[in-house]
Order: sequence, then structure tokens, then C-alpha cells
Amino acid sequence: MRLPMPSAAVAVTAALAAALAVLPGPALAAETPAMSSFTISDPRIKESSGLAASRIHPGVYWTHNDSDDGPYIYAVDSASGRTVARVTLTGIGKPRDVEAISLGPDGQLYVGDIGDNRNGTWDHVWIYRFPEPKQLGDVTVEATQFTVKYADGARNAEALMVHPVTGRVYIASKDENKGGLYEGPAELTTGGTNVFRRVAAVPWVTDGAFSPDGTRLTLRGYFTARTYPWKDGLPVGEGERVDAPWQGQAESVTYTPDGSTLMFGAEGEGSRVIAVPVAAAASASPQPGAPSEAAPTADPTGSFGKGALVLAGGLVLVLGAKRLLRRRS
Repeated sequence: MRLPMPSAAVAVTAALAAALAVLPGPALAAETPAMSSFTISDPRIKESSGLAASRIHPGVYWTHNDSDDGPYIYAVDSASGRTVARVTLTGIGKPRDVEAISLGPDGQLYVGDIGDNRNGTWDHVWIYRFPEPKQLGDVTVEATQFTVKYADGARNAEALMVHPVTGRVYIASKDENKGGLYEGPAELTTGGTNVFRRVAAVPWVTDGAFSPDGTRLTLRGYFTARTYPWKDGLPVGEGERVDAPWQGQAESVTYTPDGSTLMFGAEGEGSRVIAVPVAAAASASPQPGAPSEAAPTADPTGSFGKGALVLAGGLVLVLGAKRLLRRRS
């Protein structure tokens, strides 16, 4: 869900979108059919905000719209880009701002209705859980709804990750200054509020995913992504840079079931899901003191580096406009 922005912010956002459409980038050059990139062709999916790879349906990815769609989850076949199932959830309230989806070791899909663009207007958010359908097709299923609060107060979030070994649920908040990784209880309960506690600081995050073996956590933002070693329930160190593609409204990431590839998605009708092999994704860690969401290294022609600086500046203007709007509200 998005707030209306002042005209200056709208202009900056338009400029950002135009720049992103034409900027060259090494990740885009790496895209080949062998990497299983695909385009979501369903016109109903206009704001794909989460992505989860099916374990029982090879080549199928689960996704959903951001807001104003309803209790729907879509299964997209990466071979054709077509929707092969739409799941209608019952037994829950009206979804408010669905931002993430993750598949747990119990074979159930976890859907994060965790967005809060007003950063504290909603004192609770929700997680929905339902078994991954064994047969593909349009179906209605009853989901379990969990109420979630944060130990340190309400916040906006767009990333929900279920650890593939322990089954514990994590949420990463979206904040340009003080983003945090929040750990849920060992088991979610419907009998009361599930309190998520901050366990680590993280950069600006729009989605995240654990590797299938649970040893790595990848978090993405609008411009870059990082992969962290995962040990004893925490991300370790500063992580490694990942050559995430430029996608404008970059909103989702997941691993392929074999862990060999990261799949990066974005909002927009006919959006592209771009595959980046894990072996080629990580690059050197930044030097001490470098920001965790630093712009990528410039290419030999200099155009990539200059474009990244322009985009970063535009993002600062947009964020400033949003802050101003919140103060006026």
C-alpha cells in the first residue's frame, strides 16, 4: 500500500523509473534462458510483492499482489509465465498490505500481511498460513491467521522468511535508518499475540529468503542485495554483495529449490523474474565503513556508476518527500 506523494516526489519517482528502464547492468547481461528467468503474464498480477519456490511442483513460483486485490495467492509456471493456480484464502480477515510469502519446512506457505507505510499506524499485523496445494488449479483453502506485534513498537515491513530447518519465522523491517531483523516465537500461536523481537540490524529491505539448507540469508533492497552466513539464529558479519538486477520497484527474492540460483522479482504488470546463479552472485565485501546499501562499483565506461549515483540521489528525495508527507498527516 502506498501513500500519495507530493508532486516533486512524483516527478522524482518517474525519473527513477525511466532511468532504471535504460540503465545497463552486469546482472541483466548475465540473464540467459538456461537460468530460467521468466515474465509473469497474468494481467491480474500487477504488484507482485513476494516470491516463493514450490518444492512439490517443479518450476512453479508462488506470488501475490501488494494490496487492493483480496485473499489471493497465485502459482506461476516459470516455463511459460502463466498462472497455473489461484488460491483463495478463507478463515481470515480482509488482507490489508500483503508483502511477503515463504515456504516452511512443514510444507505450508506463510503469507506476511505486514506492510505499514505509515510506520506505526497499525499496532498489529498478520501472518496467514496454509498447506501448499498438492494439485495445481483454482482452489479455496482455509488458512490460519496469526496476530503479530513487535516488542519495540509498530513498524513497516516487507520481508518475511521462514527458516527451512527450524521453521522459525523472521521479519525484516523496512527503514532507511534503523531497519531490524525480528525473530518470532519458536511456534506461532492463534491463542494470543505473537511477539517478534529485534535480534539484528539490517539495511533497507524489501524482501528476503533463506537458502534451502538454512546456512545463508539473502536480503534485497531497491538497489542492492546482500547474502549473510546464518549461524545460531543470527546473520553473521556484513554479508557479501549480490549482483541483484535493476528492477525499479524491486520487491521480491527467493532461492530455487536446489539453492543454485536466486530469483529476483518486481512489481508491475508483465514483470520480469530474473535468475542470478548463486556462484556468480556474491562479490567482495565492502571496505570497513562502507554503507551496507552502497551503490555498485562503476563499469569501465562509467555509465553504470553515474546512473547508480543519480538513482540513489533520487531515492533520497523520494524518502524525504514521504517523511514530509507523514509529518503533515
